[in-house]
Amino acid sequence: MKTEIGALAAGNSYPASQKPDRSAPARPRFVPTVVAAMGLFAGTAEAQEALPVAGRSTDLAVHAHTSWATGPVDHDPASPARTLSGDRVTRIITIPSATSGQPPNKIEIAPMFSPEVFSGFFPPQWDAHRNTLLEDQYFAPSPTTQHLLPSLNGFRQKLGNYGIGFQMSYKAEALGVASGGKERGMEYIHEVNFRVDLDLKKMLGLDGWSVHGLILERAGRSVGKQKLGDYYINYGEIYGLSGNSAAHLGFLYAEKRLLNNRVDIIFGRMPLSTDFATSPLICTFMLLCSAPVALKLDAGLSVYPKASWGARIRMRPTRDTVLQFGAYQVRPTASDISGWAWAGEETTGAAFPVEFTWQPFFGSKKLVGHYKVGYMHDTSIYADNIGKLSPALAKANGVLARTSQRDSVWVLFDQMIYRSGGVTQMDGAYVLAGYVHNTPRNSIYSDEAWAGASFAGLIPGRNHDRLGVLYNYYRVSPRLETGQRIREDAGFSLGATVTGPQKTTSVIEVNYGIDAMHGLLVQPEFEYVFRPGGTSRIPNAAVLGVKVIGIL
Repeated sequence: MKTEIGALAAGNSYPASQKPDRSAPARPRFVPTVVAAMGLFAGTAEAQEALPVAGRSTDLAVHAHTSWATGPVDHDPASPARTLSGDRVTRIITIPSATSGQPPNKIEIAPMFSPEVFSGFFPPQWDAHRNTLLEDQYFAPSPTTQHLLPSLNGFRQKLGNYGIGFQMSYKAEALGVASGGKERGMEYIHEVNFRVDLDLKKMLGLDGWSVHGLILERAGRSVGKQKLGDYYINYGEIYGLSGNSAAHLGFLYAEKRLLNNRVDIIFGRMPLSTDFATSPLICTFMLLCSAPVALKLDAGLSVYPKASWGARIRMRPTRDTVLQFGAYQVRPTASDISGWAWAGEETTGAAFPVEFTWQPFFGSKKLVGHYKVGYMHDTSIYADNIGKLSPALAKANGVLARTSQRDSVWVLFDQMIYRSGGVTQMDGAYVLAGYVHNTPRNSIYSDEAWAGASFAGLIPGRNHDRLGVLYNYYRVSPRLETGQRIREDAGFSLGATVTGPQKTTSVIEVNYGIDAMHGLLVQPEFEYVFRPGGTSRIPNAAVLGVKVIGIL
């Protein structure tokens, strides 16, 4: 079965000259890996689309979780395409994508059953998925192209031929409080990481096997803690669970594709947030990356760059749905700051997430959407947010503290509303929204909700630039607020980091990613914070800053 790429990968019908020859079975051949030099990445990131004219070299750029990777791709029309279903053939070009420690939420697996589920109820003219299998390449287009050091392309390609991929990047963020907050001033933080991907089929002949690892270095201070008096929200993208570290292990895990590429399994040391309750689109915003704050704030949950032992299984029941579930170790963040002290970790329980995704493609423009619902149970035993109260004080206020396990539910969606040119899933404008709810008794944030929009190519000639606007709402657990009010009314201190009973915080974020030059992104950032730290005792604040990413 031979065909050229191009229209096929875009989900178009076969041109008359490219009808597949079904007289002989296809001979699968691994498509050479195009290794991107730099990027913050943490998972199986591969771009599936191959749209240029067959036989011609081009540059493909992908963006997932606000970091980027690019590389030249040579298309060989003589090589057989990979069979994804009985009547559908497409070429999959593999490009490791650079991310902030997160893999693109792209599903490069074949459906178990050909029919659609929800999309099948729409009229045929509404459903671009009806007659063709459209591959899920869920990544934002990179505002950077190629690399700062293109002289390394040849070296990367040679290593790729032997199954070795590597990525490096440098990201710097400077955020400052221009007005309001606890005090004015700016804070700086950076991250440098190095990632290796090993294709074990090329190296050892192990079909469907690969290994992925990442080490990072971070240094700096959080503008939220230092200038806003907010110890819950980072406000920047980089500063988080690892703190300052010289060689932190971001992840180290193996991956296996099973059942003719219909099931994908990963296991090892990895963050839960690389796969659940997240997407590359929401990570174009600093406040949401690498997972909603309501999920990543509480101690124990495995969120990048904190890796824990775990496993995840992903499958595609039908062509328009995705199902994934996993099991992950839960441990206090402080038990292993470096990421290497596995023997000394304190395991408190296990987290069991499950997530279902519906992915429709609407109309002739293939306006893609991603609609997700997920649930997670954490078996760890957590203290009551009401806090430690004397028996007399607890009785007087009618409260009784008790320990409990934690449950989380999330609903996320993003939907393309128009195309600005191009055929990839991110060539256009999106609206997005999400909601997370946690057990109020033992979670810092019981609720988080957000809504926004993301636009690519608003300025003519700036197709890789992206404007983002987002509103985020955070609700401190009512149980935590009640405990703080009881203690304050009784004359007790709430601690050095809390100025008063905490309730809600809201943040408006506006950013614009500029493709400054090959391999360089410059993204100005504006955030306006209502009730920093969850109280009205700290003035509302305006935060200005810039993010710079270099892909060497």
